[in-house]
Amino acid sequence: MEQTKQVSIIHDFSKGNIPRQMLAFSAPFMLSNAMQVLYALVDMAVVGKFVGSYGLSAVSVASQVFTFMTMLALGFSTGGQVYISQLIGSSNQKALNRTIGTLFSVVGLMAAVMTAAGVMLRRPVLELLSTPEEAFAMAMDYMLVCSCGVVFTYGYNLVSAILRGMGDSRHPFLFILIASAVNLALDLLFVGVFRWSVAGAALATILGQGVSFAFAIFYLRAHKEHFGFDFRLESFRIDGGICRALARLGVPFALQSCAINLSMLFVNRLVNGVGVYASATFGVGIKLDDIINKVTQGINFAVSSMVGQNIAAKEYRRTRQIFFWGIGLSAACYLIFSAVYLRFSRPMFGFFTSDAPVVELAPVFVSAIIWSFPAMALMRGTNGLIQGIGNAPLSLCFALLDGFVFRIAFSYLLGTVMGLGLYGFFLGYGLAAYGTAVPGLLYFFSGKWEKRRLAIESR
Repeated sequence: MEQTKQVSIIHDFSKGNIPRQMLAFSAPFMLSNAMQVLYALVDMAVVGKFVGSYGLSAVSVASQVFTFMTMLALGFSTGGQVYISQLIGSSNQKALNRTIGTLFSVVGLMAAVMTAAGVMLRRPVLELLSTPEEAFAMAMDYMLVCSCGVVFTYGYNLVSAILRGMGDSRHPFLFILIASAVNLALDLLFVGVFRWSVAGAALATILGQGVSFAFAIFYLRAHKEHFGFDFRLESFRIDGGICRALARLGVPFALQSCAINLSMLFVNRLVNGVGVYASATFGVGIKLDDIINKVTQGINFAVSSMVGQNIAAKEYRRTRQIFFWGIGLSAACYLIFSAVYLRFSRPMFGFFTSDAPVVELAPVFVSAIIWSFPAMALMRGTNGLIQGIGNAPLSLCFALLDGFVFRIAFSYLLGTVMGLGLYGFFLGYGLAAYGTAVPGLLYFFSGKWEKRRLAIESR
């Protein structure tokens, strides 16, 4: 009976049918990521209907800043996922307790620092981003609420990463389903009934994530004997060796995400300069684009965890098959979404706002961003491989190319230098994805990843 419970948490991906395992593992994450996008879309829709385009602009800018604030913890959590998957792949589960305790403590400290930074620096940051004057006060409110609740965002993403490393994708989906339901109900209450404007939307999001995190902790404590962490106070002590190994993985992953997000903030600044309706269009477009990106990220998670276990087990042929299956499944998803996006762009944007200028700009955004989809499909395989083998420095290098070389350069070149304006900003934003996808594909075909030293061997 005890063995059966343990298997339900930890799954071995070094044998068995690859596409069936990938679909079974990624489907709950695809659904949970879709639910994450859903409650972000609910925020936008409710704000758009009850507050208007000024509110949409405020959420667009402030949510990008908040996403940047979460990057450090997300990177460290991704490093933890890789480390845990390699521990399991090498049958070294004894180190799980120290690894999980170290992760909890380090990420908790990060949350405290980021809360203080968000509260104190939100005004100069929003000014730096040329936030439209009409939306500035609401953006300040949104940032204040989200900064105070960042610990819940960090906590949920940490637990999800730990479970991904163990091969469990079902429970994170259940946790985010709870968060989405709470967020939807509170959004309608705070913004629609209480008229708390953008601050109400932020509070609904944070409380939803808080409830989700609480359920996640309750689940882990209830199954601590099978989970690998005992929740004793001394178990939260930071293990120096494990922390250094996690930092070697997590810091480059975090810097990778920060580089991309900083470049997004730069593009947002360019768009904000066009006006409040352009800012609102970009905000809605990014959220809609996030649907397919977050859904296929579930495949990325599957590739990463499956590669981590198979690399540790020295199953190189099987790792190649996982890589190609990840790209194929992602490409199918992007193809379907492209057809829907092109056909229904105006109605999709119109769901969030009745302001005609925003709806009329919808095809401009969609016709530009859709050029990024082939690259994004490739990246679900390449990024999953690079994360799974634990090559965080290479991942950081590719992200710097994506963000600071391609995304900023292309957006400025096409929009400002070549005079394409708003369409050029959108197009440059999308084409930057090839700065990561193409080098990643070349790295895979080079075969150098087979000789990569495991993260669990570098303590």
